[in-house]
Amino acid sequence: MSTTRPYSPGDRGPEPEAAVADAPAPAATPESGGRQVRRLSLNGASGVVPLSRDFTREALHAWGWLPAAGADRRAAAEDVLLVVSELVTNACLHAEGPEELWLSCDGKVLRVEVSDRGAGQPAPRTPHRAGRPGGHGMFIVQRLCLDWGVVRTPGSTGKTVWAELGAPG
Repeated sequence: MSTTRPYSPGDRGPEPEAAVADAPAPAATPESGGRQVRRLSLNGASGVVPLSRDFTREALHAWGWLPAAGADRRAAAEDVLLVVSELVTNACLHAEGPEELWLSCDGKVLRVEVSDRGAGQPAPRTPHRAGRPGGHGMFIVQRLCLDWGVVRTPGSTGKTVWAELGAPG
């Protein structure tokens, strides 16, 4: 886990407003070297986990991850959907609910960010006990992702939990 630095080496940095879209058809494609970004406001929404999964699935279609041509590509897309589910669920259970889901992809790395109002610090339960119910979310994120961490904005409540997954080859 990487909680000492706010962003991983492939951080998204500041995005111009034109590159941030809720619309399904951004101009740049990951294959062309451009970064695709999608945001979904979850503040006050109901059914946020399936809503987030559907939103992510649409982004994966637009970015060429789906429909998957082979087992590796299908597994990569399913990993992304599972990570989104786990991060949004964690925000629901432990952080007063999610505020926003942010997805970005540069063709090599897909970054998932979930903002919430909670003060807690997510961490995999240790020791991890596979046979016990509950407490597996951050363990799953840690196992599936290249890296993950938490960003806090000084002077404000809440946090953003981010995770990065490698694009299928």
